[in-house]
This record gives sequence, structure tokens and C-alpha cells, in this order.
Amino acid sequence: MPTVTPAPAPRRSSRLAQLTVPSMAPAVASTAAKSSYSQTMDVPVYAPAPHVAARKDPKLAGNWKSKTAEQLSDDEVIAMPDSEYMNEKQLAFFRLKLLQLKMGILNSAGETTEHLRADTVVVPDPADRATIEEEHALELRTRDRERKLLKKIEQSIQQIDAGDYGYCDETGEPIGVQRLLARPTATLSLEAQQRRELKQKMFGD
Repeated sequence: MPTVTPAPAPRRSSRLAQLTVPSMAPAVASTAAKSSYSQTMDVPVYAPAPHVAARKDPKLAGNWKSKTAEQLSDDEVIAMPDSEYMNEKQLAFFRLKLLQLKMGILNSAGETTEHLRADTVVVPDPADRATIEEEHALELRTRDRERKLLKKIEQSIQQIDAGDYGYCDETGEPIGVQRLLARPTATLSLEAQQRRELKQKMFGD
């Protein structure tokens, strides 16, 4: 039987051996696909933080009946029944708070005036002079904020006289004793204030 000699394997060309297959270019999403994807992405939703009601101490609920506005503490005012919200005793209590805040600002403004007057001496050192000028600018900015606060205090006192103090300007709902204790010049409830701040963040208005 004749012997069959296998055919020699074809030699790989050295040129072919040097050739490399180019890698596939990364796929690029079409503009339509990108648009479709971006439309399905979750949009963050900003919700106002839930309001936590102040705890009332039932042992203090009736103290307001036997005390003057000057004698009442913050906790005793918080403990007052909701049915007594902004009665004559509470209005007198917050009027006193506002007047004390007003006097504190006026006293601070007087001290600033004396301080600025005392620092009118010419300081030869440029570095020291720059430091003094920076301190003066900071004090003047603080006084400007306090001047605006004084205007709000006067408006709040007028609201007390008119019987409108303690109610939201937007909704007419009670602002709440706890919020007024923290900010006696507040004119919006916490929820209304959060809605306004959210609107300002979203629309810059």
C-alpha cells in the first residue's frame, strides 16, 4: 500500500504575522439615545423637613393664670393650652421679648458708636491701620443688619397692637409659640417659610 505523505502546512507569511487586527472603536450613543436616557433619570425632589411639635409639660399648663407676663418662663408659655394661643397674656409676654431685644440692639449700637469714635486716632503703622479699618467695616455691617432687625421688631409690636401677631401672613394659620420664641419677628409659619426658601432655590426669586 503506497505511503501517503501529508502535505506540508502552509507557511505563515511574516507580513501577515506582523499584521494586527485593529480594536473596535467604543460605541458612541446617539444623540437620541442620550436624550432618551436623560429623560428617564431620576430628578431629585426637595421636600420640606417635617415640623416637630414642641413638648408641653402638663404640670406647667396652668401657671400662666397666676403669673404676670414678666414672670412667665418660655416653658410655661409653651405649656399653655392651644385654646389660649395669643391671648392677652401671651401677647404681653412677646411684647416684652421684643422690647428686650430692641433695647439690646440699641445698647450695642451705642457701644459701636463710642468704639468708632475712640479709634479715630491716626495709626502710623499701615498693617495696624488696615486691621482697624477691617474691624470697623465688620461692625458697620453688623449694625446694618441690626438696623433692619429693629424695623422688623417695630412692625411686630404694631402687629401685637392690632391683634394680628402670631399668625402667618400667607396662610393665616398660627405661627406657633415655639417658633416665635426662637424668632419673635417671624411673620411666616415654618411650613410657609420652607416653601418660600424652596421656591427661591428653584427659581432664584
